[in-house]
Amino acid sequence: MVFSIAAGAVLLLHLAFVLFVVFGALLVARRSRLAWLHLPAAAWGFYIEASGRSCPLTRLENLLRMRAGQAGYGDSFVEHYLLPLIYPGSLTRELQLALAAGVVGVNLVLYGWIILRPLWHKRGRT
Repeated sequence: MVFSIAAGAVLLLHLAFVLFVVFGALLVARRSRLAWLHLPAAAWGFYIEASGRSCPLTRLENLLRMRAGQAGYGDSFVEHYLLPLIYPGSLTRELQLALAAGVVGVNLVLYGWIILRPLWHKRGRT
């Protein structure tokens, strides 16, 4: 039971990390000091997707599930709705590379907006 709960917690942490990697620049727009945390996280997310390697959180979750005696994913709310977001069933190498490019693209646009926003406001005042 404890391992099953821990595996679910790792799954939620993994989802939060993925969302932070993709959309963390929105937090950086509000709190610029978070860039030191977001940029390495985004780089890691890109590296994992582009290299085709397995994320350590995935390995940890699988280990916890095996220790809980689970052969696969159950049918709980978390597993039913969140697992497909983190572990798409049709994940091909091409899709993995597209996801990596998407992470970079979204973050380039958001960081461009963050950097250029003060210039636009300054130009509007003069």
